[in-house]
Amino acid sequence: MKPGDIIPAVLGTDQNGHEHKAGDYAGRKLIIYFYPKDNTPGCTAEACSLSDGYAELKRAGYALLGVSKDSAASHAKFADKHGLPFPLIADVDHQLQEAFGVWREKKMAGRTYMGTVRTTFIIDEQGVVTHVIEKVNTKDHARQILDLVNPS
Repeated sequence: MKPGDIIPAVLGTDQNGHEHKAGDYAGRKLIIYFYPKDNTPGCTAEACSLSDGYAELKRAGYALLGVSKDSAASHAKFADKHGLPFPLIADVDHQLQEAFGVWREKKMAGRTYMGTVRTTFIIDEQGVVTHVIEKVNTKDHARQILDLVNPS
């Protein structure tokens, strides 16, 4: 997905079994952030930054969804452990990640594998992608988003 693209109609099911659809967010701005794995250092830092800035993101008019290939049970533990106030989509078959183009070949320690490329998408009230953040600042991601959407 790139700016100008419309997000898929079905986004997936969160850690509480609630299905999220693009239509649920019609008329609202949305942030969807994709991350590799629950309870890893970078992903925890990113989630906690977004949690810390959640009230400010909401004041700016944004709903927020996190997405990884982890199970709903893993997401529930992760959200409970860190007090995350936003839904986490369990994209175990990586369909949503593929639709957004973030399920890609990665390399680490000399091996190649398929995985999630950490990326954040900013979506307008009509479900159209307006911004894509590929260089995510995990420790200060909420501020990074707010600075992008509300430049001073």
